Amino acid sequence: MGVDDKKLQSDAFFKRSADKLDFGNWNEQEKIALSCRILAREGHSETLAGQITVKNDDGTFFTTALAQAFDEIRPDTVIRINDNMDVLEGEGTPNPAVRFHFWVYRNRPDVRCIVHTHPPYVSTLAMTGRPLVVSHMDATPFHNDCAHLKEWPGLPIADQEGVIISAALGEKRCVLLANHGFLAATSSVEETLYLSVLIERAARNQLLAAAAYGEVKPVDDALAAESHDFLLKPSIVRASFAMFARRIERQDAARA
Repeated sequence: MGVDDKKLQSDAFFKRSADKLDFGNWNEQEKIALSCRILAREGHSETLAGQITVKNDDGTFFTTALAQAFDEIRPDTVIRINDNMDVLEGEGTPNPAVRFHFWVYRNRPDVRCIVHTHPPYVSTLAMTGRPLVVSHMDATPFHNDCAHLKEWPGLPIADQEGVIISAALGEKRCVLLANHGFLAATSSVEETLYLSVLIERAARNQLLAAAAYGEVKPVDDALAAESHDFLLKPSIVRASFAMFARRIERQDAARA
């Protein structure tokens, strides 16, 4: 079966099935809080490093307050700020590293949500000087869609780092930051969270494979492109977010 035939079949399947998928029903603050708790459970919140921002239609931004761990975030702790870092709603002060997010938003009008964290496997890969290699089906959402900043520009708390990181990201959805972590920037909370979960797992698998056998082999370019487009279908992304969200809600309820 050719690529075009498979695309036609997958498109037909999702056209028939989309209304049967559970996408959840959360507002933006709820999705931010869920995303933070999902990322915390995935190992993305070991220190104060890491931020999530969402750009609102009025030009303001939702984010979380400095010194609040991702696993502490609830909808009522999300704060609203402007691009001067002034707090407009909520309590606390934003993480100063949020400043470099604004450069991405200025350069990319399509971006509505950014996640930046330092999870263990991404951080380890970032220490090697090597890019993310798309060598497994689950990593194909990053095919030609994950940039690599090869030199660490220093703490991302000033405009200089914003210029460098936003330029390295370019038009891609993600960037691996040397000696640092990663950044994901997409048009929705759901997609940004989805890629943030996947990139840590992709880095883990790459490091484990390299430790076992040496160099990892990239998947075929055409097949990777096909899989990239399929796994980034809005219905796949939204259903995946809802699955992660239901899981964290169950886990939080069990711990209560």
